Amino acid sequence: YASEYTGFGSIHILYSGRFIVDLRTVLIFKPSIRMTGRRSPSLRLAVQLQFLLALFALSATIIHAAQDFYKLLGLKRNATPKEIKKAYRSKSLEFHPDKNKEEGAADKFAEIAYAYEVLTDEEKKEVYDRHGEEGLKQHEQRQGQGGGHGGFDDIFSHFGFGGGGFGGGRGRQREQSTPNVDVPLRLTLKQLYLGETIEVEYVRQTLCVNWQDCMKNQQECQGPGVKVKMQQIAPGFVQQVQQRDERCVAQGKMWRNNCRECPNGQTQPEKIELTIDVQKGMYAGEPITFEGVADEKPGMNAGDLNFVIVQEKDEHYHRDGDHLYVTMEIPLVDALTGFSHEFTHLDDHKFTVRVEGVTECDHVMRVSGKGMPRRRGNGFGDLYITFDVDFPDSLTDKQREEIRKILGGGGSDEL
Repeated sequence: YASEYTGFGSIHILYSGRFIVDLRTVLIFKPSIRMTGRRSPSLRLAVQLQFLLALFALSATIIHAAQDFYKLLGLKRNATPKEIKKAYRSKSLEFHPDKNKEEGAADKFAEIAYAYEVLTDEEKKEVYDRHGEEGLKQHEQRQGQGGGHGGFDDIFSHFGFGGGGFGGGRGRQREQSTPNVDVPLRLTLKQLYLGETIEVEYVRQTLCVNWQDCMKNQQECQGPGVKVKMQQIAPGFVQQVQQRDERCVAQGKMWRNNCRECPNGQTQPEKIELTIDVQKGMYAGEPITFEGVADEKPGMNAGDLNFVIVQEKDEHYHRDGDHLYVTMEIPLVDALTGFSHEFTHLDDHKFTVRVEGVTECDHVMRVSGKGMPRRRGNGFGDLYITFDVDFPDSLTDKQREEIRKILGGGGSDEL
């Protein structure tokens, strides 16, 4: 009995979202059929060599893909931690979504952040340099699940067979982040109407340049600040006890006290310059977020820095959503005969409101399109004017007599 091959197939392998190899030497076999005679040794050897060459090409391409993180940051493979950190600062500012509005900038920023995370973690960097991104994924999955399969078992999962026994999936352990920082940003109503760009300096805590040299392996560490010990409570009975230990900086990693590489501790102050882009029509309480700019800490992602808008009280206008409200006091004569009034808006442009006829006290007039810029960019809200009629404190006898004549009053004092 022998297997007969029907030709060459073409299998495209996607590695981390990128097309890397086309295995045109994978043979497609039909079920065994009976053949007369013996299969040619040269044919069998050719098939084996083709398959081995295909696997070699695949593994070589995967190892080569490990250089992408370095290229992403514009670095050489022998870059120092200081060079990696400097390159990350430059690239992250270039592609930060708050500064770069081009399509794809947010995705690029995320890729840069992940590359920096890997290249600044000694263990991950070593795995990445040797086995590429796929090997790194397997390493992280094993850490998150306490073990698992590796090698080509996970590579073939791209074909739909799944790792860990056909169809089994494994999740990635979610990393902790340092607390987010909220900073009040006080703005006038005029600034929110016009929009504004504000340059600020912010001081945060960043990791010591050589912080990785101050860590040691410690299996009892299960994450930042978390230590788990096995304690025997009776013969044959063991209890797992979780303790708080600030020396634990990551899973399996503990900080070495009095480390010469970081004499001032795990972090050091750093002053950074930020550009706050206040969009027209932003609301009070709305945050302007800089992702990953809060304090750094070993074993944790940096939290977000949020500038939360606090609207200062305006002398003339009151805001509610996209609408503006103003109260205008008018004399009695204007309320009875009509009037026109020139307003000065928040951006200093002037417009005139004309009222004909009698105006009642507390009458509200809507002026379309004279409110705040709509947050989503669809025109403006409205302006609502409340008229407060100012009555005279007293009238002379002659004034009362003339008013009665004009208004047609009877002049009787009886009720």
